[in-house]
Amino acid sequence: MPVAEAAIILTPVLDWLDLIGVAVFALSGALIAARERQTFVTMSFFALVTGVGGGTVRDLLIDAPVFWVKHPWYAAVCMVMALIVWNTPTRWWQGKLFDYADGIGLAAYSVLGAAKAMSYGLPPVSAMIMGIITGTVGGTIRDVIAGRPSILMRPELYVTAAALSAGLCSFGMWLFEPTGLTDWLVWAVAALAGLVLRSAAIRFNLGLPAFHEREMASDRETEIGAEAVAEATAPESDGLFFEDEATANEEGSQT
Repeated sequence: MPVAEAAIILTPVLDWLDLIGVAVFALSGALIAARERQTFVTMSFFALVTGVGGGTVRDLLIDAPVFWVKHPWYAAVCMVMALIVWNTPTRWWQGKLFDYADGIGLAAYSVLGAAKAMSYGLPPVSAMIMGIITGTVGGTIRDVIAGRPSILMRPELYVTAAALSAGLCSFGMWLFEPTGLTDWLVWAVAALAGLVLRSAAIRFNLGLPAFHEREMASDRETEIGAEAVAEATAPESDGLFFEDEATANEEGSQT
């Protein structure tokens, strides 16, 4: 798809998805700073980095103008989210409520990233990866700066939900003719699918199985295995053993 069509495709629906994603991720960054008892300046920095980090990496990779540099309201949204967190009790954001809100941002931002990559002429697989980067890198940067274990290092369905939204969006845009109604349906289905998967993971603690290396065999198991191999590879008896034993018995009886 030509780059000239990008501005048409990305408005107005994806502009709203973009703002939703930035706002939710900025909120998560501000909350991390609040839990660490940081200053408002640090909180604002966390909100900005988390809110625009994934989209910044995406734009650099697809050689697009960095979205928040040209449009100052993105930074303003991050500042507003920092102000909200600064002036509200942290208990308001505890529990599952924030996780579900984060799931909304993840789904919206993953769809946005994939759609923008498709509009810049990337193939579906590459666009899907751009969507995953858009939805997850901001939170990764936040966790690294805060010195916290990243959600990417846990088996819960987080990146998988981003991949589902980004994949449905990129391949849907690739399969269907780009019309206004088709784009709306593709974006809505992709975002909803990722949100449902992420919500199910939160509600039922769903996760992917972690890697488990096979334990080394014990010495006895190794010994038994070696004996079995030796018996299997030993040549068949030619009867000399039994003949020698009979001869020995005869000699013993004669003496």
